[in-house]
Amino acid sequence: MPHETRDVFVTGATGYIARRLIPALLERGHRVRALTRESSTSRVPHGATAVIGDALNADSVASALRTHETVVHLVGTPHPNPSKAQEFVRVDLASAIALANAVQRVAVRHVVYVSVAHPAPTMHAFIAARVAGETALRDTHIAATFVRPWYVVGPGHWWPIVLTPFYALGAVVPAWRDSAQRLGLVTLSQMVNALVTAVERDLAAGEVAEFDVPSIRTAKLNE
Repeated sequence: MPHETRDVFVTGATGYIARRLIPALLERGHRVRALTRESSTSRVPHGATAVIGDALNADSVASALRTHETVVHLVGTPHPNPSKAQEFVRVDLASAIALANAVQRVAVRHVVYVSVAHPAPTMHAFIAARVAGETALRDTHIAATFVRPWYVVGPGHWWPIVLTPFYALGAVVPAWRDSAQRLGLVTLSQMVNALVTAVERDLAAGEVAEFDVPSIRTAKLNE
């Protein structure tokens, strides 16, 4: 079934995932507006419309949104690690709360939120911030999709490949199998594909969809 053209609003529009996602959305015929600071407008991928605003400020986000849009929220602390616990609260959670506040004023069509796989034995502060972000968005009763990778492998982010033998072992040891699947690696192309799939999916008002790691790996686009 042919996909419907969407109006898509992307936050974190100059980040690692957005720089690949926005061209993919445009190639599929979607119209994209990208929230960015004034100093970063030149870094917005060609073809998207730059919208100057502050993703941490609910008033700024609300003034930029349009009711018919699908929002893809990609704001987050780059290269997260346990030492950045305060940044996860100040940036990751604060931006999700600002978005939740904004969409309660401007009832958008659908929010696609990049969260994180959980539970996990590490990165507790990061997980707590993203789960709290999910809760804030769920409470808006706007249709939402939560995409939960553990680590996205791609250019500049290859080091987890060394863990591949451990994931292979986990897949065959029954006690480790669930964690190995839930906390598996996904590629950047798989992540972009899953996000485009989420954007193009029709959800009822208030409906929540979830993409875990296996779902991210197997997401299929409509022709």
